[in-house]
Amino acid sequence: MNEGKTRRLKRIMQKDNRTVIVPMDHGVTIGPIQGLTDMQTITNQLVKGGVDAILVHKGIAKRVDTANAGLVVMLSGMSNRSPNVNGKVQVCSVKEAIHIGADAVSVHVNIGAQDENKMLKNLGKVSEECDEFGLPLLAMMYPRGPKIQNEHEPEAVAHAARIGAELGADIIKTNYTGDIETFKAVVESCPSPVVIAGGPKCKSPEEILQTTCDAIKAGAAGLSIGRNVFQCESPTQISKALCAIVHQNASVEQALKFLGDKR
Repeated sequence: MNEGKTRRLKRIMQKDNRTVIVPMDHGVTIGPIQGLTDMQTITNQLVKGGVDAILVHKGIAKRVDTANAGLVVMLSGMSNRSPNVNGKVQVCSVKEAIHIGADAVSVHVNIGAQDENKMLKNLGKVSEECDEFGLPLLAMMYPRGPKIQNEHEPEAVAHAARIGAELGADIIKTNYTGDIETFKAVVESCPSPVVIAGGPKCKSPEEILQTTCDAIKAGAAGLSIGRNVFQCESPTQISKALCAIVHQNASVEQALKFLGDKR
């Protein structure tokens, strides 16, 4: 890994090689949902909570101050109003992300989608450019499409994660498979660090804390969770709780203390 990538990765992943990333790129996909109307305010709350990085599209990246948190710029996009919602396209270049001040970039690939071939070609191109410029690449690799019956099925998740690593991604984001043993197999079969996605809004904070705790036990390098953080009653406190699990190996019970009565 070149010197530039190594230095920039240190802004996203701590010395324990783990990270807490909060993606807030939902405005392109589903619009200005709850929690993402005032982007600077939510960013301030997350930074106060100790998150390692936030992930946003280029327009938001130009407008928010991430303080001491890393900045990951999303390069892929597609709205849920499209007839081909799973066909992500590139909406920002690596050079543009660098000009904005990105510490890393992210590409979204749906394995099993109709346009998987186009997304993989784009991932390969972006990976090459990231190596050229010394910029870390986070690949969001999801099993999603006509042939995928269960997006959390262990073999499908492992295949998606492995593809991202094979094509040069420095960090892989993918679905949690539901239990420690099967996700351990995903992590062990992927040469790049793996972080878990948050998915739909959970019924309670305990649920996402337990999932995070189990994923860390399975060998995950952290998380990249959005709605279950920025839509919480206290984004700062849930961030502190998640950071405690990821970076201090706290138990769910210990992490819950950060939430107090905000459950």
